[in-house]
Amino acid sequence: MFDKILIANRGEIACRVMETARSMGVKTVAVYSEADRGAKHVALADEAYPIGHGPAPADSYLLGGEIISVALQCGAQAIHPGYGFLSENPGFVDDVDAAGLSFIGPSADAIRKMGLKDAAKVLMEEAGVPVVPGYHGTNQDSEHLFGAADGIGYPVLIKAVAGGGGKGMRLVERAVDFMAALESARSEAITAFGNPDVLVEKYIQQPRHIEIQVFGDGTQAVHLFERDCSLQRRHQKVIEEAPAPGMTSEMRAAMGQAGVRAAEAIGYKGAGTVEFIVDGSGGLRADGFWFMEMNTRLQVEHPVTEAITGVDLVEWQLRVAAGESLPVQQEDLSIEGHAFEARLYAEDVPKGFLPATGMLTHLQFPDGCRADSGVRAGDTISPWYDPMISKVIAHGPTRAVALARLGRALERTEVAGTVTNLSFLGGLAGHAGFARGEVDTGLIARDLDVLAAAPVVEPFHKVAAAMSALDLISAAPDIGFTLWAPLHRSVSLSWQGEGFDVDVDVAGVDRQIWQVDGEEIVATRRGTRWVIGNRLLPDVVQFGGVITVFDGYGLTFEVPDPLDRDAQAGGDTNVIEAPMPGLVKVVLATAGQLVKEGDRLAVLEAMKMEHALLAARDGVVAEVLAAAGDQVEAGAALVRLQEDTE
Repeated sequence: MFDKILIANRGEIACRVMETARSMGVKTVAVYSEADRGAKHVALADEAYPIGHGPAPADSYLLGGEIISVALQCGAQAIHPGYGFLSENPGFVDDVDAAGLSFIGPSADAIRKMGLKDAAKVLMEEAGVPVVPGYHGTNQDSEHLFGAADGIGYPVLIKAVAGGGGKGMRLVERAVDFMAALESARSEAITAFGNPDVLVEKYIQQPRHIEIQVFGDGTQAVHLFERDCSLQRRHQKVIEEAPAPGMTSEMRAAMGQAGVRAAEAIGYKGAGTVEFIVDGSGGLRADGFWFMEMNTRLQVEHPVTEAITGVDLVEWQLRVAAGESLPVQQEDLSIEGHAFEARLYAEDVPKGFLPATGMLTHLQFPDGCRADSGVRAGDTISPWYDPMISKVIAHGPTRAVALARLGRALERTEVAGTVTNLSFLGGLAGHAGFARGEVDTGLIARDLDVLAAAPVVEPFHKVAAAMSALDLISAAPDIGFTLWAPLHRSVSLSWQGEGFDVDVDVAGVDRQIWQVDGEEIVATRRGTRWVIGNRLLPDVVQFGGVITVFDGYGLTFEVPDPLDRDAQAGGDTNVIEAPMPGLVKVVLATAGQLVKEGDRLAVLEAMKMEHALLAARDGVVAEVLAAAGDQVEAGAALVRLQEDTE
């Protein structure tokens, strides 16, 4: 076994690897960018070294040569890539091998064979793994692709061969739309991957995304059953579970065998995932699944597999990379119970899941769940990296119990300092169709209006916020009386920009009479807890002028500064601003250009995603205030329209 390993990653996966390594007596080395100097993974490691000269991944975590140099200098014997960044870069694996270090993952050859979707599908067909009907050839002539689509039958899916994350992917339902969709997919593929090549596949009408966790030692492989990742938004996974609802023993065996064949066909070593698209329209059938791609690394959702199998996949990775054979045989593996994982992000759901930044002023997870997180209270969600706060994992003896535990864990998770998708996740956990196991990749899109609905704020919540603002939650016993009469106090607060006033008569150390929204509410202290009306006061935290009441997945109130005046209170439709710090990728507007409401004026790249900035109204561009390649702060003016004189 290794004495010391370097983790070439950051965030929750770096922390996850370090925890297992430490339990095995293996020392860990962290690398960090300029933005991550005080990050959690740096604090957890036995040693930590800066890399690069800036916060951007291209200037830090993607510098394979520098990472290898650090490993050699500090005496690490192996490098764990985590996922993302360099984890599926065969050139990096070659360099690690050439330096005399061990790569904790598959060989460069295996990564190359699975790196392009079209070549991988041909290889899988040869290995006897079912693939989706489609065209995966090298002829990229537009007319040839159009003819292939016609032969496959609509609807079809155009996919970039080097794709990922939904980029370079277009659904085409009619032949007349094919050429425009092809051009759009190619354009996006060039921007994202530098490769315009696409494949064309039959589109599954009621698709489910089910994947098989495989593990190999370079010769043999086993599978650790399936995960269902069908709850997706824009091809990004949101909640994963294991095992898949509705799975039959016949189909599980068939999918597991297909996954093992795929792994053994490329001499796979380490943890990997074989992803399948499944036709869920008529229930799960052994002949109703097809290979999509193989992820040659540990997956974000690996904890649900660990929960139902009792296996530590990171421990297995280290042991096999150190030269051991497979720790178990297939017959030694079994499923116990059910598990869910929810991905908690800093993002504004009502604004189209716009990634958010900000300092986490409070972060706390309840007992009874596993929370894999790369941040702590006081850490900042950076615009340079993925905005994940944590993965919340719940396990139970049955699917119903596991889902109830997930829902309860989400309700009791406390985050303050930035907007999150916590309420959205809670809505999914409580979705009636999802509870019945009726899952497919279109569920979120169909019910998005309900799932993304704004929270309801009640007088109860306003009183809780006011109690914090007036420092009346843990008031001293002698506070509350003036000349033997109740002390009357008031405070002005705001919720989502709308102000309101709250009044209170403090009738003693254990009794407060509140007036809010024309309603009288009595708060009484019972032991160490306050009861507002007939409900217990939830946890409340205050940071500066921001108060968060932890009910309804966290409700944020503000104590307005009477001296603060928002010049843009009415909303300035003349100026298009950057919604967050980022890189101006493209500027599409020019001075004097006539634009319509909704036209794309610029594209901002931030937090591993591209965000189109649109015209808020019809008008004429007065001036362009930024250029492609500019790094801008949140609120920076990018484009200004001429004043609307009407």
